[in-house]
Amino acid sequence: MDKKDILSLTLPELEAEITALGEKKFRAGQLFGWLHEKKITSFAECTNLPKAFIEQLDADYFIMVPAVKRKLESKIDGTVKFLYEFPDGERAETVMMSYKHGNSLCISTQVGCKMGCSFCASTKAGFVRDLAPSEMLAQVYGSERESGRKVESLVLMGIGEPLDNFGNVLRFLQLLSSEKGKNMSLRHVSLSTCGIVPRIRELADMKTGLTLSVSLHAPTDEKRSAIMPINKRYDTAELIDACKYYFSQTGRRISFEFALIDGVNDDAVTAKELVKLLKPVSPCHVNLIPVNEIKEREYRKSSRVKEFTKLLCDSGINATVRRTLGADINAACGQLRRDSMEN
Repeated sequence: MDKKDILSLTLPELEAEITALGEKKFRAGQLFGWLHEKKITSFAECTNLPKAFIEQLDADYFIMVPAVKRKLESKIDGTVKFLYEFPDGERAETVMMSYKHGNSLCISTQVGCKMGCSFCASTKAGFVRDLAPSEMLAQVYGSERESGRKVESLVLMGIGEPLDNFGNVLRFLQLLSSEKGKNMSLRHVSLSTCGIVPRIRELADMKTGLTLSVSLHAPTDEKRSAIMPINKRYDTAELIDACKYYFSQTGRRISFEFALIDGVNDDAVTAKELVKLLKPVSPCHVNLIPVNEIKEREYRKSSRVKEFTKLLCDSGINATVRRTLGADINAACGQLRRDSMEN
């Protein structure tokens, strides 16, 4: 019999499992605390549980603890990048970043990505599989253990499209925010999507408190479809309508990611088109990003970042340039996993 993934179980599910084993219900609460508060890596660490119960847990369940295959720490700003390997040998990246407001962790939600954005390193190695809730939690717990830092905020912006792994991501968020677990408010979580419109609307109706971060990168269908295949399925008009709906349902301001690519989307005309597109979604925020240069494409960072930012701000669109962290360790997601596969 295959062992069950205990870290992916909610507290009610764990209570049902434990009582089925003949143990009292309160033991599930004790175990849940060991798993999600103390972040144990083996059942032997549960010092207040009976020995026979621990042996039963060892026989029937496993705790997801990925191996740290690589750990890179920036000498510039202390950013830490992890390459985790799961029991099946697949790998994903996680990045710990330090800000004045605390430590933020960027996690992956899939092994590889299906979305095919032309400027993204994560999609170049192809899609393999979704990550389980436990594998997302394990990135959080493992990074806290390895770095000695507490994670105060979270971004689902690593490898993969979170809304393409919707069920597992929702369960992960439920576990992450559990009062008996890490108890992280979902107002401290940002979910980045390339624009899967039906899921955005579904997420809006749930009113989770999440910050929705939309990878836009171009303001017109012609320009966006050329670099983001998802736009051929859900065009900019549908995406903007979904974003307006998200704001109307949640009151949470939308953040739009815009990677500036030299000669592709960094001219004054594009800036004006972007202003026109986003005016109906105000208040919103545009996060301008120096494009992640990858060897498969000749995309280069724009030299017009300041001018582009000023054009947006002068037109009433709140825009800032993302601070580049971990430049000396290539902290942008996708590169470490891809390099490890090639090697």
